[in-house]
Amino acid sequence: MKNSVLLGTLAFAGLAAAGASAATLDDVKARGSLNCGVNTGVPGFAAPDANGEWQGFDVSVCRAVAAAVLGDPEAVNFISTTGKTRFTALASGEVDLLARNTTWTFSRDTDLKFDFVGVNYYDGQGFIVPTALGVSSATELDGATICIQTGTTTELNLADYFRVNDMSYEPVPIETEAEARTQFLAGACDVYTTDRSALASVRVTYPSPDDYVILPEVISKEPLGPLVRHGDSEWGDIVRWTYFALVAAEQYGVTQDNVEEMAAEAGDNPEVNRLLGTEGELGAMIGLENSWAKDAIAAVGNYGEIFSRNIGEDSPVGLERGLNALYTEGGLQYAPPFR
Repeated sequence: MKNSVLLGTLAFAGLAAAGASAATLDDVKARGSLNCGVNTGVPGFAAPDANGEWQGFDVSVCRAVAAAVLGDPEAVNFISTTGKTRFTALASGEVDLLARNTTWTFSRDTDLKFDFVGVNYYDGQGFIVPTALGVSSATELDGATICIQTGTTTELNLADYFRVNDMSYEPVPIETEAEARTQFLAGACDVYTTDRSALASVRVTYPSPDDYVILPEVISKEPLGPLVRHGDSEWGDIVRWTYFALVAAEQYGVTQDNVEEMAAEAGDNPEVNRLLGTEGELGAMIGLENSWAKDAIAAVGNYGEIFSRNIGEDSPVGLERGLNALYTEGGLQYAPPFR
C-alpha cells in the first residue's frame, strides 16, 4: 500500500537506518530465523490461516528468502506492521525485510534510506462503494465520506484526484485494514479507498460481497514490492535475486513439483542450470549455498504458482495477472539473466 509518513518519522527512520546492523545475513544466520515484516492481515497477501500459520502472496517472499538463506521456509518470525509502524520496524532493525504491500516511491528510496528489491505486484489506487449507493464512477463521489488509512500516500493521491476533478470529500481516518473493513461495513463512510488489490482481497471477506462494487477508476501507480535497509548491499542482493529466481523459474518452466528433478538431471539450458546450482557458482557470489534458488523454488513454487495459489483468478481474491504477467505474455514481470 502506498504509504507515506510524517517528517518526524522520515527523520527518525533515516537516523535509525544508519544505526542498524549492516551485516543482516550474519544476524539472520546467527539467529537461525528471518524476521519478516508483514501486514496486519490482508487475505491472499498476508494473513494467518485457521491454524495460525501465515499464508499469502507476500508471505511467500519471506518464506522463499528463509529457504534460500537458512534452508528452511518455516524459519520465519512474522511481525505485523501497520502503515505507520512498518518503516520504523525496518529502519530500527526489528525486521530484516519488509514484505507487505508497500509502494516504491522516490522519498522512500532516498529520504527514508530504503532499497526496494523489485516489484512483485503492479497496482493502482481505487475505490469500493456499496452497490446500493448507485455510483458507477469515482467522478460521482463529490461530498462523500471516505475511509482512508492514516500515514499513507493514499491520502495525497485522494486529495489530488478530488482537486483535479473539482470535488470535495470528508476523510474518515483509520489505521489498519481490519479497522477499515469494520468502519466501512458499519456505514461510517460511503467509500473506502486503497490499492485495488487490497480492495479485492477485503471484498471477499464481506458477508455479501456482491453488495459492494470496486469502481473502474485507477487513480495512481502503485509498484508494490519488498524492501530492505540502505547500507547492506549484500543482503539486498540476496533478497532481490531470490525474488528474481521465482520469476525466472516461471519463465523456464521450473515448478515446485519438478525443481528437484530438473536440478538432479542438469538439462541442456545453461541458464536453468545456473539458476538451480548445477552449473557455475552463483551461490558463492552472495554468500549462500549453490542450491539457494532451488531451495526457494522448492519451498514456495515459482512466481506464477505463488500468484495463482494466493490471489489468482481461481482463488477467492480472483485477480487477473494483467501487468503482473511475464514480459513474454505482455506483462511487466521480468528477471535479469542468471549469469
